[in-house]
Amino acid sequence: MSKRHPNPRLAKIHRNYTVEEVAGVFGVHRNTVREWVKRELPTSDGRRPMLILGHDLVAFLRARRAKNKRTCQPGEIYCVRCRAPRAPAGDMADYQAVTATLGNLIAICSTCEAMMYRRVSLARLGEVRGQLDITLPQALPHIDESAQPSVNSDLE
Repeated sequence: MSKRHPNPRLAKIHRNYTVEEVAGVFGVHRNTVREWVKRELPTSDGRRPMLILGHDLVAFLRARRAKNKRTCQPGEIYCVRCRAPRAPAGDMADYQAVTATLGNLIAICSTCEAMMYRRVSLARLGEVRGQLDITLPQALPHIDESAQPSVNSDLE
């Protein structure tokens, strides 16, 4: 359970929660929930115990997550050090296959020179590319297709 990014689907929308119950559901401290209330998480009324409606809680957490999201445009990769989407240095990136249909784009940030990674499917590589010059790995030749086979080979 991520405490920094609580999962809004854990809250039931047809239920009312106290501060302690919200803290228990998301595994955060009670003061964190009180801070959310100060940051405009609506409560049912101003009286004690403070009750938080489930659908308000879900809407608050989703809005909070959407506000912090940084989407990358074509030709950009998210730099963790800069905390922003950036164009790679020299508009160059390498594609490293993870599976047959999925891989990572690996590049260097043009601002801070840190390594940047972006997971992308091979089918969507054209959409993500933008102006990037992407180097795809070439398959190594099979040993019997080689002009000079290995000395230890029994193949003829």
